[in-house]
Amino acid sequence: AATAPRIPSTRLALHHFDTSYSLHLGPLWPSVRAGLLCEQKYGALLNNFAAADCVSQELELLNATDFISEASQKAQQWQRGAAVGEAARGCQEGSGEGKTVMQTEMMTQAEMPTPLCTYISSKIKCYTFPRGDITRFRPARPDSLGLLDYYLMDAASLLPVLALNVQPGDFVLDLCAAPGGKTLALLQTGFCGHLAANDVSVSRTKRLLQILHSYVPKEVRDTVSVTSYDGRDWDQVKGGTFHKVLVDVPCTTDRHSAMEEDNNIFHRRRTKERQTLPMVQLQLLMAGILAAKPGAELVYSTCSLSPLQNECVVE
Repeated sequence: AATAPRIPSTRLALHHFDTSYSLHLGPLWPSVRAGLLCEQKYGALLNNFAAADCVSQELELLNATDFISEASQKAQQWQRGAAVGEAARGCQEGSGEGKTVMQTEMMTQAEMPTPLCTYISSKIKCYTFPRGDITRFRPARPDSLGLLDYYLMDAASLLPVLALNVQPGDFVLDLCAAPGGKTLALLQTGFCGHLAANDVSVSRTKRLLQILHSYVPKEVRDTVSVTSYDGRDWDQVKGGTFHKVLVDVPCTTDRHSAMEEDNNIFHRRRTKERQTLPMVQLQLLMAGILAAKPGAELVYSTCSLSPLQNECVVE
């Protein structure tokens, strides 16, 4: 042990990813690998509670764009394109009813599954710089009441929040909430009748409380309950209570594992912890389901590409 070479945890992680993800993703893996290893870019989630009306214009002058509104436009274009394609196929098949492309398109749009854009709250705005532009955002500034004007986060972390599709008055549970970016995004919708933010880690929960105090006024914070229970036991606390449940579970955190030695789950001392992750994730997902009302909606998410932590847990 004293003489054996110490292999960095990041190298162990990357070797594991090369072995497993190259099989899972095939020809996509080289570009995904490059994405994991390149410098991290952040999105600026605008704080709707701050009195900072000029922030959007300031960011747009820097060539940043709201990726959520862009996604909505692209989803609508995709929907129209899919409808036109379906109409063209119908005409090529030569139905004897003489249906026009426009008639078929209207019918197909009505029958198509609800597109992504319907899940996107117009109240959430997150600005990012164009692909290849690694300009850094300035530090957030406080308004006259001391609330910061935006929160810097990985823009992809908003996707589970958007998919949750919170509606006015919903009781929402964020089962693994810390450090708090998704919790803050949920509050930005303005729809949460009550938000329960829980995380098993007391130190990470303190970070969550700091974010709430820095970005959210007191009257809104009063609608949030912050707890530090083991999420796997949540159904014993408040079972069958929530309209929407977000289960953003602990995982191998692939980018962090490939880039940072600090707190790396691929450290040899954490092998057992890493191997038991899928079981912990399953237990958290089950607790989230039991915490939901009948007919409620739940989103399960990770920041890992591993099928063992994603599809296999859900299956």
